[in-house]
Amino acid sequence: MSDLPKPSDAAPATAGLWRTIKKAVRRLQDWFVIQSLVVKLMVLAITILIPATGIYSFALFEKQSVVAEQVKRMAVVGNAGDGVWMLNDKLPVVFGTGSLLSFLEANPVERISVIYKPLLWDVSERTFLIESRGTQYAYYPSDLETRIFADKAVTALWGGKLVFIPRDELDAKGLELIERLDQRFSGARPQSAKDGWKAGVSGVLSIALTLSLLAFLYFQLKGQFKSLKFIEPAQVHGSIEELVGMDDIKAEVAQIKDQYQRRAAYAEYGISKPFNVMFSGPAGTGKTRLASYLAKELRLPILFHSAANLETGYVAGGSNTLSRIMAMAKRRKHCIVFLDEAQDLFMKRGGRRKFDDDTANTLLSVLDGVRSRNDAEIIWIVASNFNSESMRMDEAMLRRFQMKVDFRLPNRDERLAIFGHYLAQRANKVLPDLDLRHLVEVTEGRSPADLETIVNQAGITAVQAGEMIGADTLMKAAERMLVGNVNSDTTQARERDRRIIAVHEWGHFLVDLELERHLADADWDQILAEMKTIKISLKANPRNNALGFVFHKQGANLLKTKGDIEHDVRVLLGGMANEELFFGEEGTTNGAHNDITRVTQLLHYAVGEMGMYRNTRLNFSALATDSQGGGREVDEETRRIMEAQSERLYGECKAQLARLKPLTEHLVGKLLEAGEMSLSEALFEIRCFEAA
Repeated sequence: MSDLPKPSDAAPATAGLWRTIKKAVRRLQDWFVIQSLVVKLMVLAITILIPATGIYSFALFEKQSVVAEQVKRMAVVGNAGDGVWMLNDKLPVVFGTGSLLSFLEANPVERISVIYKPLLWDVSERTFLIESRGTQYAYYPSDLETRIFADKAVTALWGGKLVFIPRDELDAKGLELIERLDQRFSGARPQSAKDGWKAGVSGVLSIALTLSLLAFLYFQLKGQFKSLKFIEPAQVHGSIEELVGMDDIKAEVAQIKDQYQRRAAYAEYGISKPFNVMFSGPAGTGKTRLASYLAKELRLPILFHSAANLETGYVAGGSNTLSRIMAMAKRRKHCIVFLDEAQDLFMKRGGRRKFDDDTANTLLSVLDGVRSRNDAEIIWIVASNFNSESMRMDEAMLRRFQMKVDFRLPNRDERLAIFGHYLAQRANKVLPDLDLRHLVEVTEGRSPADLETIVNQAGITAVQAGEMIGADTLMKAAERMLVGNVNSDTTQARERDRRIIAVHEWGHFLVDLELERHLADADWDQILAEMKTIKISLKANPRNNALGFVFHKQGANLLKTKGDIEHDVRVLLGGMANEELFFGEEGTTNGAHNDITRVTQLLHYAVGEMGMYRNTRLNFSALATDSQGGGREVDEETRRIMEAQSERLYGECKAQLARLKPLTEHLVGKLLEAGEMSLSEALFEIRCFEAA
């Protein structure tokens, strides 16, 4: 008894199996509800045919099994021919006419040979050869006649003259005889023999239909249905507490949870069904993860789908997909539907592809559905990278959302906490007492997903190098993520290009340095701490097709003064200005293309949108009529002011760099030697040059 499993041991396994079955059935129901009428009817027809063919085949087998048992009983009764397993080839064979039983009653019988063989499983086919008056009469009795024959053989005079011969044991001559009889008198076969192939075909058909249906459902559930699948709360790993920072956003989500759980209390105050929720904010800020945690806390299944993948290439594909999602949600009744990357659906309708408008209209009607009783428990969360400052949202769409949660990028303290959180997960592989302040400054304006990528990349680098994760490893990972993979081979063989690039990059750096020296009153420690530059490199960057780059920190100031904008313009123009100083106007290159583009954007922002350098403070871009808000027709006055300020700032920048030309020559030589220089190395070379 000690080896027998206890009921308590078997209970978890049984419960787990039951949950698996329920999950499979639920998925099958989700798949079925979204299918077209044709597919539904086909599946139902096959589902009905499978048991029908199976039952028909089983009935035939049972019927033939009875006949087979009767043949076996006859073999037990008859003993006169025991041990005789051959046909009497001395007698001619003819086909008997009329009834087998009538012939036996009317004619003398010397021997009755029953030739039989199994059909399929337990079915027997039999041929009777009756020797009478020098002739063998062949009969193929019906099932009924066989049954009566078996009963009479017990008492009839001919009962003791039965000989049973398995067909497989016939000699070649006897087998040839039987095959000729089969061909000549095929139409006279007994019903049980005719039913043999029917039973076989019916059984094979039932199995084939079953396997086909299972294969069809398998590929459906693993293929096209994969993108339309509810995730159960138990499948969500982690919890909302694992999200570092974002206390304001988590408070908004807690409000959604409270409204859902206490619907009756809120309804007393006239607040009903607030379950259309908009998540907006930059990519990587945790919208999807927070939605999954909300589903887990509410114990609701959640369906994730990308609005960017709604269109299937067919007419009304997006509308149909939304309708299918709604059908699945209605079947569940209590669930969350998370529609990601939906910014295109938020744009004003009209003036775009018709199927985009159709999809948006369908979404509007779906969101209206929460007002009905049947759909009241469905939470729709629609997420996007939508920015109300730069994009004009459809007002009808906006009204459908009772709650809006604006996600943001983490601040300095939150970035520090996020880095600490991910490093703590691999604490035994991290050097102690890491100074992360520099890393935090470098990652200004980056999302939590970006920060996680940096830590993961640092881990990969550490594994490959066989070392612990340190501050240098993290900075290299940050550079890899922010700048991209760089190489020195592209520019190594291009000495002329390397010198031009060095002159160009030092132009940017020195213009920026002059302002920092002024602000820091020549305090080099303060300059090292305040300057945004991290590294100057002559390595090629495929990401932006540049032959060199300056790796720098993002500015933390949200407000830009007029002086800040002018300084940014001077720094951008510094590269081209230095090229002109060293190589003449004809020697300037297209390496400044991106710089000039950004200068144009900055000056247009200052003049056209902020009204700087003019008596009026008007934003003419606000008069744009297109849906993107991007109609930037530059009027003549704005163009004139932009050109004048650009010329002035370029002249100031060029004059500044002209005074620093000897220093630039020194730094260019050092950079060509080293390939890249950090900020501390650059400042050291500058101090050494000035001291000499």
